[in-house]
Amino acid sequence: QVQLVESGGGLVQAGGSLTLSCAASGRTFSDYAIGWFRQAPGKEREFVAAISLSGTSTYYADSVKGRFTISRDNAKNTSYLQMNNLKPEDTAVYYCAAKNGYASAARASAYSYWGQGTQVTVST
Repeated sequence: QVQLVESGGGLVQAGGSLTLSCAASGRTFSDYAIGWFRQAPGKEREFVAAISLSGTSTYYADSVKGRFTISRDNAKNTSYLQMNNLKPEDTAVYYCAAKNGYASAARASAYSYWGQGTQVTVST
């Protein structure tokens, strides 16, 4: 079992920045790829970004490419999502998730473990 806890959400003005953290406990963090997803009210959960086990490979949704950066520190059992130039349409609950292997990293159903989510609200 892997337990994931997100933090760092909040209210920010459009154009601002936030950094989300995903702290993991349980099994060896470096055995898992990490994905970030988000879900806005009335919408389905959507992929945001993913990072490979070692952190050498990353993948982003087109909607956040160039604005968001995913990273991980395996020594600290933590993944980060740096979000810059935030837009109102980025408002959502953000979740981190863990899966074995990096294949299908953009598919929510491929992930076995999920955090409880953290709210990000971007005002105009």
